[in-house]
Amino acid sequence: MRADFDIVTDRINNLVKVKLSGFFTAKDVARFSIAYRDALRHVANHGHVTLADIRDMAIQAQEIVAAFSDFMASPAIRSRKLAFVCGSTLARLQAQRLTARDNVQFFQSALLVETWLLE
Repeated sequence: MRADFDIVTDRINNLVKVKLSGFFTAKDVARFSIAYRDALRHVANHGHVTLADIRDMAIQAQEIVAAFSDFMASPAIRSRKLAFVCGSTLARLQAQRLTARDNVQFFQSALLVETWLLE
C-alpha cells in the first residue's frame, strides 16, 4: 500500500488539514515533513491548529512512528492544537505514541473535530 498525503491550509481559521494514507517509508516521512513545513507558510506561525486524518493510514513500523514523533516534537512546526481522526482503536493507540503533550485529541468521526480545534 503506497504512502500518500494531502495537505490543505485554511488561512482564515489558521488550520492545517492533513490526510495520510498507506504505509510510509523514511523517505515518505521526509517528503511529508518538507510539504508540511511548506504549508505552514500559509498560516500564522505558532498559532495554527492541525487536523490529521489517519483513517486510511496503515499501521506503521516502529521506526516510522519514531520518525513522525521526532518531526512532530519540533517547536518549529508545533501546532496550538492537534486532532487526529482515527479509523480504529489500534490506529488511535499508535497515534497516541506520536505525542505526549497538551491539546491533543483523538476522534473516530470527523464531525466534531473542527469544532474542537476552532473553539
